[in-house]
Amino acid sequence: MNVRTVADLGPDERAALFDRDAGVEAVREDARDIVAQVRDEGDAALRRFASEFDDVEVGNVEITDAAERAYEEIDDDVRTAIEDAAENVRAFHERQVPEDWRADFEGRELGRRYRPLSSAGVYAPGGTAAYPSSALMGVLPAKVAGVDHVAVATPPAEEVNPVTLAAIHVAGADAVYQVGGAQAVAALAYGTETVTATDIVVGPGNRWVTAAKAEVRGDVAIDFLAGPSEVLVVADGAADPDLVAADLVAQAEHDENASVVAVTDDEATAEAVAAAVEEQAEGREREAIVRAALDNDASGVFHARSMSEAVLFAEEYAAEHLSIQAADDEALLDRIDSAGSVFLGPYSPVAAGDYAAGPNHVLPTGGSARVTGGLSVDTFLRSTTVQRLSEESLADIGETITTLAEAEGLEAHAESVRKRFD
Repeated sequence: MNVRTVADLGPDERAALFDRDAGVEAVREDARDIVAQVRDEGDAALRRFASEFDDVEVGNVEITDAAERAYEEIDDDVRTAIEDAAENVRAFHERQVPEDWRADFEGRELGRRYRPLSSAGVYAPGGTAAYPSSALMGVLPAKVAGVDHVAVATPPAEEVNPVTLAAIHVAGADAVYQVGGAQAVAALAYGTETVTATDIVVGPGNRWVTAAKAEVRGDVAIDFLAGPSEVLVVADGAADPDLVAADLVAQAEHDENASVVAVTDDEATAEAVAAAVEEQAEGREREAIVRAALDNDASGVFHARSMSEAVLFAEEYAAEHLSIQAADDEALLDRIDSAGSVFLGPYSPVAAGDYAAGPNHVLPTGGSARVTGGLSVDTFLRSTTVQRLSEESLADIGETITTLAEAEGLEAHAESVRKRFD
């Protein structure tokens, strides 16, 4: 990787960095067609697309029993790792559960209560790699929230990855379907003869999955439209270049369209990081994918004239994963508001959050961290406000209500208050 200077970035370079495109629009029309076929034809469309896209002849679409068997059959050390990760993720999300409340506001008893959605659909990606961790991250917050029926869709295969299936079982999913891509989103959104329709569809996926989520949004809820993985490391001269590079290479192996960026105010650190990235990428099992991600226009190592410029860069970038490796990381964190998940210090690799630290790894990408957060218990809850007014408290605000209602031309609104005092 070559080192570039933040101040010298041209308009096209800035657009590639800050207006990251997941390629969703390019497949939007095709995804719309897939969604329509699944909605109209049900299981027949799922089996046809499995044959066409995955080269798999699917018999049973539902494979819930296979998840239970996989849990028993996988290696003991893998089973233990899944259970340990699940425990950490569950504990973190249990801290997110809000409490119902009521309070007195000058005679007005007001409050808020929270109730889970009835059902949720979780997409657990497959394809170039298996992601049992995504199954944990999608199912566990839904179950912690109290969702009654949680279904998981994961791409079909001659043998669906047993570790992914085991993770789905450990997380407590109620149903598992072997269906992938845009067709999986459609099935979870609208239902088929086999797949039960859900209230919300969540989880990461490729651009086809994201495009399908954009199509079904409105008919069902979704979490957000997520693109390829991305990481931004903000470093100073105290950072270890090898550790910065390790985080960049780790995220690069997700996807050839991943965005991996480091920015530092120390030129020597920038050069050392760039060199370490090249060295660490060499010989990886997924080296071709890593190299493609490193060559992405939205990837690079950048030298900033000051840490203030690096902070402005990070805020504009609004990374899915933000790693701060600097002497005063807390001070830098206080200056950066837009990030999906933040990793502080040299012993907080992004991989910790990917698997087992506890926070969710389903996070906003493409700069959407400026306006939304990651998957959480809140995603699966709806809130209802509660109001009880006494005669006296209604009288206290009655004139305010009637004045505003009449100003809006809504006479019956005003009269509904006056009636109570006739």
